[in-house]
Amino acid sequence: MTNRVLKINTLIKQIVSDIIARKLHLKSNVFLTISRVYTTNDLYQSTVFVSVFPASEARYAIKTLEHEQGLIKKTLSQKLNLRKMPKISFVYDDTEERADKIEKIFHDLNL
Repeated sequence: MTNRVLKINTLIKQIVSDIIARKLHLKSNVFLTISRVYTTNDLYQSTVFVSVFPASEARYAIKTLEHEQGLIKKTLSQKLNLRKMPKISFVYDDTEERADKIEKIFHDLNL
């Protein structure tokens, strides 16, 4: 991955996080965090990995982000000033859940 793509990933993460905090209206008990962003080298596709608490609200959170994709893409376009704006997709990041399961297994094995 090039330095340019890494910088774009960082900017997308910051901008989308700001949009979630300031402009997105979610249920009061749902918290979203952008865990990471992956953009292809040709800038065609950006995948935004989203951590959701509680995990049971993940489907709701992803649907809300997809519904607000126009606002998100418009804001990204205004702030990034890229000639070619990547297509944005949102994916639930279950890394924390998997880590908890592994930790529980180790605990059960007394390791």
